Amino acid sequence: MATTVLERPSLLSSTSGSESYRGFCNLLHVVLAIGSFRLVLENILKYGLLVEFNWPLRFIKDPTNWPSVLLIILVNIFILIQFWLEVRLSRCSSRVYSFLFQMINLSSILIFPALYINHCQPNPAGAFIAVCSYSIVFLKLVSYTHVNYRCRQDLFEKKHDGIKQIKDCVVYPQNLTLRNLYYFIFAPTLCYQLNFPRSPCIRKNFICRRFAEILIIFSLQYCLSQQWILPILRTLDRPLNQYSILENIERLLRLALPNHFIWLLLFYAYFHSTLNLLAELLCFGDRLFYRDWWNATDLYEFW
Repeated sequence: MATTVLERPSLLSSTSGSESYRGFCNLLHVVLAIGSFRLVLENILKYGLLVEFNWPLRFIKDPTNWPSVLLIILVNIFILIQFWLEVRLSRCSSRVYSFLFQMINLSSILIFPALYINHCQPNPAGAFIAVCSYSIVFLKLVSYTHVNYRCRQDLFEKKHDGIKQIKDCVVYPQNLTLRNLYYFIFAPTLCYQLNFPRSPCIRKNFICRRFAEILIIFSLQYCLSQQWILPILRTLDRPLNQYSILENIERLLRLALPNHFIWLLLFYAYFHSTLNLLAELLCFGDRLFYRDWWNATDLYEFW
């Protein structure tokens, strides 16, 4: 007796319902690894080994790097001024003038590094790190000032009457200590809270893994930029507007692949390894530093 075969679509058809393409993903990984390895060999054979391994010594010996280090240290002055003004405001002394000085201090955090860099002309890489540090401190102090302002309003308006203090929880103005402020400055978050979620202990194996990841990934980024990107940039012997459109597109496409590699490595090294390392050292409990941007369906969701 003949059996009836039902209508069946091909597995690659949209109507098949099959969503498992693990084998294709593995094949793409193999192709990517082979292609990348070939590019590495071709690059070394063409340009030689360009990576300089003595950059830490050159950084120390280069006097243009030290102004950036001093600039990062000087940010503590603005942090301490903001803390002192917060303490004055908590005591109801000269609230209008203290608040005005707070705004001036916050504005100075953005203006001072620009003036300092323009005057000292430090190394661009170190100046970039210093400016990023000042930007982070500015955002943190804005949040710190705003949260304390809300707590101060609740305290002065007696909105907290009848609310019992939870055991081991800090309440305003008990949070106005240098230890509390500097914990927030080093914590991997831009949003201030009087009581942060805390992890129970520091895991040494976790710290070692994250530290090893940081060393390996940043070393790989350095090698990629020295060995892959710089040779392409050195081929530019005249301004871009003197090249044809096709020549410019060709160079952009050659730079696209290493730039994507470095961008992905930077994401993992900073948002995962570095922030998790800081959080573990500080017993900081909230580790949701990023969401699944790789599944974003539009640019707004991506950012």
